[in-house]
Amino acid sequence: MPITSSSRVAATPTSALPWKPLIALASAVFLSITIEMIPMGLLPEMSADLGVGEPLVGLLVSVFAFAVVVTSAPLTALTRRMPRRTLLTAVLVLLGLTSIASALVPEYWMLVAVRVLGGVAHGVFWALVGAYPARLVAHGQLGRAVSTVLGGGTIALIAGVPTSTALGQALGWRPVFALVGVLTLAGALVVRAVLPTDAAAPAAIRPATGSTAAIRVSEAGGMAAVLAVCVVTAVVMIGQYAALTYVAPILTDVVGAAPEAVAPLLFASGLAGAAGLVVAGSPIARNSVRALVVAMTAIAIALVVMAAEPGLWPAVIAYTAWGFAFGAVPPLLQTRLLQAAPPERRDAASALYTTAFNIGIGGGALLGGLLFGAFGVGAVPLAYAVMLVAASVIVVVSSTRAAAGRARVAAATGSITPSA
Repeated sequence: MPITSSSRVAATPTSALPWKPLIALASAVFLSITIEMIPMGLLPEMSADLGVGEPLVGLLVSVFAFAVVVTSAPLTALTRRMPRRTLLTAVLVLLGLTSIASALVPEYWMLVAVRVLGGVAHGVFWALVGAYPARLVAHGQLGRAVSTVLGGGTIALIAGVPTSTALGQALGWRPVFALVGVLTLAGALVVRAVLPTDAAAPAAIRPATGSTAAIRVSEAGGMAAVLAVCVVTAVVMIGQYAALTYVAPILTDVVGAAPEAVAPLLFASGLAGAAGLVVAGSPIARNSVRALVVAMTAIAIALVVMAAEPGLWPAVIAYTAWGFAFGAVPPLLQTRLLQAAPPERRDAASALYTTAFNIGIGGGALLGGLLFGAFGVGAVPLAYAVMLVAASVIVVVSSTRAAAGRARVAAATGSITPSA
């Protein structure tokens, strides 16, 4: 983002992580994911109150995601000159207000309209929050910072959505939407209070000075790497959500678990994913490209083991390993994106990433249904494994080309560019 007279640097990155801003962002992520997913756990209650079928209530999640896909990138471009902290606060306020409005509207079609508006705010929010760690920390700290912020989403899936479901069943779905909306408004105030005034990209990761032509070559190479990350994100998330949409029959028919074991296994996978998220922010995953390839390879192996139906416990172990390895994938993808993108284009790159992620969510459910209907549920994990192999090849090829491009720029400018 261009730095204007109203957008001054208030803080520079230090060796210590800025925990208050990162935790505030993680809390905002927690609330946004909870708002997005609340209908999934309260389908019967919302269906009975609104007088529509449960599939129509389920579409409230789909229209939310569709609004993100359509509006995230263009709205991020239109608002690129606005102060980032102000814009982030504003979209959180809008998210909170739409959640409160969801509790108040009497008709289903009104709720659909409110959810579309919430999806618009959600898309801009993710474009901003995905890029924000790079405004707060230096190059070497990106992995830990991104993992901390995205940890809010993991906690939302493990605790936020189940808690909102339990409260909704006890109190009704409307009070839950209102409560989460009020908490989101409070979160907006916290974000406004603890984030520094808009900061430029840290000097440690600015492009090296040199000829204009060389810098343009560097930026073009960076955006090519960004597009590669977005393609990989779409491919991986299509496979992931194809499997997650039909995870219950996968667990019962492929893994061999009893129906009553599905919920505990989902919880165990969520905990394993949280552990994977921690590993993604540790020194073990400092090389984001290598760590990403290792994680995707591990998921592919786990899926093949599951599909081979080796028996209950080997399949359960493979399923848990899948959850652990996938927990590291989103933060590693986000870190790779921020490392590859030119500093002034990180918000736009994050918007593209958000779009690719949501395309994966929508496309995954469609692909999973087609595979299930045509070949049986056992084909879903195998297809996902093949997609992971293809994604790994894209990661390796794009990172190799990006490294070659940086070397050419370094030779042209006579300087050393940071590795990605």
